[in-house]
Amino acid sequence: MVAPANQPLLQVSNLRIEFPTRRGTLVAVDDISFHIDPGEVLGVVGESGAGKSLTGAAIIGLLEPPGRIAGGQILFDGQRIDNLPYESMRRIRGKQIGAVFQDPLTSLNPLYSIGRQLIETITTHLPLSDSEARKRAIDLLAEVGIPSAERRIDQYPHQFSGGMRQRVVIALALCANPRLIVADEPTTALDVSIQAQIIALLKKLCREHGTAVMLVTHDMGVIAETADRVAVMYAGRIAEIGPARQVIKHALHPYTEGLMGSIPTVGADAERLVQIEGAMPRLTEIPAGCAYNPRCPKVFDRCRIERPEPVAVGPTGVACWLYAKEGPRG
Repeated sequence: MVAPANQPLLQVSNLRIEFPTRRGTLVAVDDISFHIDPGEVLGVVGESGAGKSLTGAAIIGLLEPPGRIAGGQILFDGQRIDNLPYESMRRIRGKQIGAVFQDPLTSLNPLYSIGRQLIETITTHLPLSDSEARKRAIDLLAEVGIPSAERRIDQYPHQFSGGMRQRVVIALALCANPRLIVADEPTTALDVSIQAQIIALLKKLCREHGTAVMLVTHDMGVIAETADRVAVMYAGRIAEIGPARQVIKHALHPYTEGLMGSIPTVGADAERLVQIEGAMPRLTEIPAGCAYNPRCPKVFDRCRIERPEPVAVGPTGVACWLYAKEGPRG
């Protein structure tokens, strides 16, 4: 079944992720909604602990217990996938949805050659013989920029540099021509020049294959280079979501303004960058009202009492009382 052209490839609605503990239930992702269209890159950005990676894990069905989806739903190509049995989700993961993680060594088995891992993945999801799968594996390695792919396919993960291992992981994610890739901090462990190559590779995949990408990162520079739209997460909620250029150039939420102000600009003569005071609250200490209110330079009384829901301001959605229709109160 293929979704209609005007239907999002991925639709996340009111997603809630909880962690039951002896002291009570912790809410790690709290009622978030967003979509990704075919061929689109959605950047998901925020500080550590914002809930970005948990959201990605929920989408690919790899949420670690005791974490659980406690509310909402995830639709992929019009089909609900958050309530599927493990085996059904495993068939979708890999064939329809690929994953790229921050540390390539967690995705690669050090005891098997790169070729064996690629060929096993290809034959699991596609009706190809071993020889056809090997040819496809070599082609994939060449496509992701690994030189001498015919020779290197029989080497082991430890024989590759960090940047080359990440390319292999991207090749693994592409084995069955997935329609969506969830990339969780795919460039964090790499130096700047390799980062740029990986970003260019992801953009090429979107352009040539129509692959959609959910790009999870804390690096606004990566978002600016790669994403079509960006969702800014804070304390398990989406603070702002909209076209990347709009959010970067004209941030609405005070938290997004702080993130953008912390990016150094070539040619700017600012004496110092903007600094967001304080830290992300722990799950046990999320304040009432807007979770950002203890750190917000524009806070007023209503922010400390009522939690803002997202409102549309032009093409951007923002959860902030500054943009309430009746205006700030208190």
